[in-house]
Amino acid sequence: MEPRGMKKWRPFATMPEQYIGLQEVINKQAEVAQPVLTEEQMEKINFILIEALHTNKQVYLTYYKSGQCITETGFIQFVDSQEDRFIFIDEVFELKNKMRLSELVDVRIV
Repeated sequence: MEPRGMKKWRPFATMPEQYIGLQEVINKQAEVAQPVLTEEQMEKINFILIEALHTNKQVYLTYYKSGQCITETGFIQFVDSQEDRFIFIDEVFELKNKMRLSELVDVRIV
């Protein structure tokens, strides 16, 4: 007896448009609205960002992007509150990410 392997699943891959549509529906259901921060929360985030910048401490950064709240770990390299942006270096790939301060949801020092 010979195993069927991938032949077993081929009938289910006959309509790729159906899978694309289903994936879009699932993604839409998983979307969340961007949290609205109070003035106190924004001041706290700003204070933690500046502290992490000057002490070079690692932070947990939660931000809103494309309907999702994403959490990453890394270091703050630059903060410009006047232009509403900062530079974040992620821990995994050590890439520089330019982000807007208005996208931030939460910042915590590790």
